[in-house]
Amino acid sequence: MKLNTTSQYAIRVVTYLASHENKLLSSKDISEELAIPYKSLTRLITQLVNASIIISLRGRDGGIKLQKELKDIKVNDILEAVNESLHNEDCILGLGECKKNDKCPLHDRWVAPKDEIINIFENTSVEDLNNTNCSIKPR
Repeated sequence: MKLNTTSQYAIRVVTYLASHENKLLSSKDISEELAIPYKSLTRLITQLVNASIIISLRGRDGGIKLQKELKDIKVNDILEAVNESLHNEDCILGLGECKKNDKCPLHDRWVAPKDEIINIFENTSVEDLNNTNCSIKPR
């Protein structure tokens, strides 16, 4: 299982902002530093602002920064802000919707791991991510 590119970008942006201790950062600088296309970043910013995860201030001294405390932003909040939901019925094999009455060969085996992944995303905060030694920059 892999998160879509938009979700990956959103998590990287939020954790990047978290690592800069509430400073206003420019979209251009974030785009360059994280190697995220500027147009994609501006769409992400809008989605994250609408979800009350970040704030965006316009003008010469403007920029973006986190709106909430790190401990109060869960990975799942970020995913929901960019419309990535693991609560859907999408088939793990890419065969459309996968329901109890019309399921793929892996459906029954996938239910427990999927629930565990959802649990991890719902209970992991940006503070938890920020306390690791993992770099959020592209490799």
